[in-house]
Amino acid sequence: MNWDDFDAFCQVVDHGGFTAAARALDRPKSSLSASVSRLEAQLNTRLLERTTRQLRLTEAGESLYRDISKPFAQLRERAVEALAQGTTVQGTLRIAAPYEFGAHHLASVACRLMREHPQLKVHVDVEHARVALFERNYDLVFSAIEHSFAPSTVVTKRVYSLERGLFASPELLRGHAPPEHPEELNALPLLGGGEDQSWSFTRADGGSAEVEVRNPRLRSGNAEIRLKAAIEGIGVARITSTFCAEAVAQGKLVRLLPQWTCSPLRIHALLPGRRLVAAKVRAFLDLLEEESRGN
Repeated sequence: MNWDDFDAFCQVVDHGGFTAAARALDRPKSSLSASVSRLEAQLNTRLLERTTRQLRLTEAGESLYRDISKPFAQLRERAVEALAQGTTVQGTLRIAAPYEFGAHHLASVACRLMREHPQLKVHVDVEHARVALFERNYDLVFSAIEHSFAPSTVVTKRVYSLERGLFASPELLRGHAPPEHPEELNALPLLGGGEDQSWSFTRADGGSAEVEVRNPRLRSGNAEIRLKAAIEGIGVARITSTFCAEAVAQGKLVRLLPQWTCSPLRIHALLPGRRLVAAKVRAFLDLLEEESRGN
């Protein structure tokens, strides 16, 4: 009896199908299908009803899954904890991150880590919308969601703070006087993030201000779209400074209200609520923190 076939059956059920399970396990779909077929032959019973649109457990499949799914889940958890105790950085590290953070802060870290650890593979999903927490079996999710909104099964490992500023094109400013106070932004078209309702500002002398962003000229959770719209003179964008540094250096954008500080973009590094952290995750976070201090 091949216990890996039992585990493959549980994984297919857990992920809702062969394709999703193959993606999560980084295994060929044909391999999982062969495992389940072999198990059905050994048990001389049909476990899954396969159709083009869905997967359904038979009565025998439901009974088997009910009996073995929890023990196999516990075994996998123990295996993860055992690997976490080791120092070898290997396997596949699955990461999800918001576009504005992932595109400019994770690539160099991932490449350096893979150079240092030849046995490691890295999969990075960069999302424009809010990142779904661990729906696709991620090891690490970077999210702008505040810790209080994260499920109890998720732990916040570290928090990164990215400087943001207000940027506009010289063309836009030719028709408007540069603002000296945040309230003057009301006279300019604004480019809002997907969930922006207001922008808050502070000043070195203790002053503070808040500007409503309820009806922007453009609203998008995609920072690249807001950046391009700002360059085209459509409006004023609040973007992380690293993300638009090249456009500023080329003179395509200028910074507004430099004496005022925007609230930073806080990115939370979230992990599944396991007691131990895998070596590959620790290594990635350590290297990211090292590069963050160097910037």
